[in-house]
Amino acid sequence: MSKREHSPPPPGAALVKRARATPPPTNQIAISSAGDDRSKGLIRTVQRTSNLEAPIVSLAGAHSGEILSCRFDPTGQNIAACSADRSISLWRTYPPNTNYGLLSSHAKAPILDLQWSLCSPLLYSVAADHTLSMTDITTGQRFKKIRAHREIINAVDRTMASGSGTELVATGSDDGTVKVWEGGDDAQKHPIATFDIKCPVTSVCWSADGNSVYIGAIDNEVHIYDLRKGEQTSSLIGHSDTPTSLSLSPNGNFLLSPSLSSQTIIWDVRAFSPSPNRVHRVLQGAPAGFENTLLRGAWSKDDGGSRVALGGADRMVCIWDVESSKILYKLPGHKGTVTAVDFHPKEPIILTASKDGTMLLGEIEAGIAV
Repeated sequence: MSKREHSPPPPGAALVKRARATPPPTNQIAISSAGDDRSKGLIRTVQRTSNLEAPIVSLAGAHSGEILSCRFDPTGQNIAACSADRSISLWRTYPPNTNYGLLSSHAKAPILDLQWSLCSPLLYSVAADHTLSMTDITTGQRFKKIRAHREIINAVDRTMASGSGTELVATGSDDGTVKVWEGGDDAQKHPIATFDIKCPVTSVCWSADGNSVYIGAIDNEVHIYDLRKGEQTSSLIGHSDTPTSLSLSPNGNFLLSPSLSSQTIIWDVRAFSPSPNRVHRVLQGAPAGFENTLLRGAWSKDDGGSRVALGGADRMVCIWDVESSKILYKLPGHKGTVTAVDFHPKEPIILTASKDGTMLLGEIEAGIAV
């Protein structure tokens, strides 16, 4: 058996060494278990979808207690968070992600919820010391403190009153009432309306037109009160345990309502609903746990509300596709129950807060506008 001989190249031809193809530039994450760069291994190629400095950004060091609520401001440039340590922290969303403000001892008890004003540089916050505070963010000074209820205040929401240009603030309390206040610089220390629910209130949310208030209570119902009539017009029945928060979709047609039963319901709140019980979707996957924490969910905004998110006692954040009810993400990273989430108003970014006293900014895939 003879050894095969290589045939010479044809006359006039030349042997050319093929150059290696240059890979397209990508954003890559590499890790190494040792200090030697040669041992690094590629674990993921990341397609960036936002202007964050990194796909995941940690916001830590401001609070010594659990964070109970967190919100982007209407522009998406700033973040506010409130804590059981009685303080409110203010952060920049984009690099260098500085904690530029800490309002320490802002209340005499844990601060349970907060909201940015829709029309001025104000922050509304409610606390377990029965107070509603209004703070000027440009100075960091609280210009109004109202003893709003006789018991712990669990939730606050705000809206622009239709036609008047006045901001209205609703607060819900363990004393079984929801009170409506005039917001802004001209706020008074007396409510303009009071709704008696007759059992502790855990959550409040304004309708899109500002004429109605959705109220979650420990009777497992979502009560709907008309501000003009001053009375209850209907209720949403379907939960087997207490609703922990309420959040309205960007188009105002649907209401997100997680509960202590670990079941999350999306209600159809349009004037004419095809569903007789108004249940649009039922979502599973975010365990409420045994601590009876008021977990706060949110709707995505950059895609018009095609996704919703909620944290759980499993220290994870669950993001669902609304129409299919499928879980799109189960996001880890926290060391305690994830108490609150919020979506950036313009980019596919999710903000999460936890009982571990930290927040995370996470970049997700861009959604499809609905």
